[in-house]
Amino acid sequence: MNSLSDTTPDGETILITDDDKAFCAALTGAFRRRGFKVVVAHDYDDAISEAEAWNPGRAVVDLRMPGRGGLEVVGELHQKHPSMKIVVLTGYGSIATAVEAMKLGAVHYLTKPAEPDEVLAAFDRTEPATEVTEESANPRSLEEVEWEHLQRVLTDCAGNISEAARRLGMHRRSLQRKLARGRPGEGVAPLEE
Repeated sequence: MNSLSDTTPDGETILITDDDKAFCAALTGAFRRRGFKVVVAHDYDDAISEAEAWNPGRAVVDLRMPGRGGLEVVGELHQKHPSMKIVVLTGYGSIATAVEAMKLGAVHYLTKPAEPDEVLAAFDRTEPATEVTEESANPRSLEEVEWEHLQRVLTDCAGNISEAARRLGMHRRSLQRKLARGRPGEGVAPLEE
């Protein structure tokens, strides 16, 4: 699964660490077309191993991965390769975690989905990523973040509640109850008897 481009021997190497293989493939292709060598890892162990083997100058790290997550990857990469520029990617609702990643050594963070040129520009940003968006200044409740995640997984499953429940690791009826409550903060109409 891990790969290194042989077509650009003089290009700088970028390590992409993300468990989403389709995203990795798309980003790999885009970076290679721009003259970079690319190494891909899908978890913590692969990321650390590939970084040792190829000594990339840059890394793109997704924060949410199974097992040891992106924060641990960032911390370990920064400790072992202090000159490596690391950009973290995060889904909605985890900006605070992205800021924590910056404290561990990342140079910038971006929310997914991120365009390849955005990622490359983030490596070279000189000002710190300390913008406080309205969303991060007034963080959403856990219930609202959970609701949005449930909706995203349900959409990914084309509305199939059984499949969504399986992917979420919960019982189908539990998911149905959560969905029946509606979006947090929006009153739910009482059920007619």
